Amino acid sequence: MRLHNWSAPGLSLRSRITMDVLAATWRPLTAVLPSGRLGTLISRKLIAGGLAFASPPVRGATFTPVEQPSADGPIVRGEWVRTPATDRTDGVVLYIHGSGYVVCSARTHRGLTSQIAARTGHPVFSIDYRLAPNNAYPAAPQDVRAAWDWLLAQGHDPSRIVVAGDSAGGHLALTLVLGLARAHEPLPAAVVTLSPVIDLDLARSAVRDRVEHDPFASPHVARRVMAHYADDAARSDEGLRIAFDDIDAFPPTLVHAGSREMLAADCTELARRIRAAGFPVEHRVWPGLMHVFQAMTALMPESNRALDEIADFIGVHLTDVAQSPVAATIPTQEAATA
Repeated sequence: MRLHNWSAPGLSLRSRITMDVLAATWRPLTAVLPSGRLGTLISRKLIAGGLAFASPPVRGATFTPVEQPSADGPIVRGEWVRTPATDRTDGVVLYIHGSGYVVCSARTHRGLTSQIAARTGHPVFSIDYRLAPNNAYPAAPQDVRAAWDWLLAQGHDPSRIVVAGDSAGGHLALTLVLGLARAHEPLPAAVVTLSPVIDLDLARSAVRDRVEHDPFASPHVARRVMAHYADDAARSDEGLRIAFDDIDAFPPTLVHAGSREMLAADCTELARRIRAAGFPVEHRVWPGLMHVFQAMTALMPESNRALDEIADFIGVHLTDVAQSPVAATIPTQEAATA
């Protein structure tokens, strides 16, 4: 039985229209785009333009670029994101963007990262990791780990950092923290995942898509895109495994998903794995909504409510402490938003 015409009770008209338009335009377009570098270039341009419209930065937000060599790894690239409401200096959010390890950037995600900075009061470091197909696995997780190490070298207490990411960025957030846990290194205060990828074969997503279509993302297209990042041989690497059976600590985790998205079953499986290992997890499913709807603040009213929940979760885990950590270096100078 197909359920893709079902409308969740209370779902806003604007969200319904947005998803209907995407289902009629974007999803079929991705199915016919070339699979090579030309298709990647076209996808990057289209998604960048779409997010600029649907996910504008918070008014007054500033973006301070970073390009710093790390101690033993790749160059750390990204930007500090602040808004007029970003007034905290006792914690930061490390944000890792998604889109199949192939498209998007810190710039395309400015709407989402500036919303987090504004709602939490904490600055966000949004990383620009190397993208496939030019840079396949393990380039992206190496860059994420370099960013984590760089934040610590800047004086940030790991217990005052929240690691967050969407889609493929959610997978990178989880693998970063799992790597820290397996090495018995200090862990972040919490992890926030928005529609995270769990297994790169997307087997659950393919089954889920036969029941109810995600209007934005097709698992068949996503699998083709992610093959540029990790081929069949690479997918057996331990660094890609999302499992909690070999660690004795993991931070509180928030898992957000839409009920209508291709990764809904993956998010449920992630929450099950975390709970089975005895670690705290909050799993929130938003009825009738699509993949990473949280970014669509200009079009979907529900995204604002979801961002409020995300900010509340971050706030709980970055609350004031009796003794503040060593002051960290957070650039505050303004940078052009254009």
